[in-house]
Amino acid sequence: MIRPPDESFDQALLLIGKLNYTWTNTESVLVHLIAGLAGVDKDIAVIIFLTLNTTRARVDLVERLAKLGRVPDEERDRVLAATRRLVSLGAERNRYNHSIYAFDPETGSVRTIMMRIADRRDQIRVGKSTDLDIAAMERIRSAIDDLGKLNREFWAIIRDFGYPA
Repeated sequence: MIRPPDESFDQALLLIGKLNYTWTNTESVLVHLIAGLAGVDKDIAVIIFLTLNTTRARVDLVERLAKLGRVPDEERDRVLAATRRLVSLGAERNRYNHSIYAFDPETGSVRTIMMRIADRRDQIRVGKSTDLDIAAMERIRSAIDDLGKLNREFWAIIRDFGYPA
């Protein structure tokens, strides 16, 4: 008998959706950091943000602007600490955004299969699999909480250094 995935998969999908929402909401705050660090208004920063089509490119820009000699040390250090946290949290988000989901027909359990190639020195690996179990769901919840805290830290930086809001 083939068992369908249980309700916990529906809960996981809701959590993954919340993770994506929280991520997008937090990443979009980089617009204000770009504006403040580049000395431009928010409309120009939005164009720059949208022109850079990856998180990595957006973070690189913010970090490079923060490292300019004209940016005071405290401001630079806070911006860099926050962007590094964003990059770190991106790994958890990417795990679920760049995966397909497989179901065990016997148990109904669910696992993720990464849709990315891992280039190694003399081989490639594809399809890293991870169970979407209670521990994974806790990691997702933790990432959502951490993104919320990071979002608040970004807004504190914006407020403390007078970036366009």
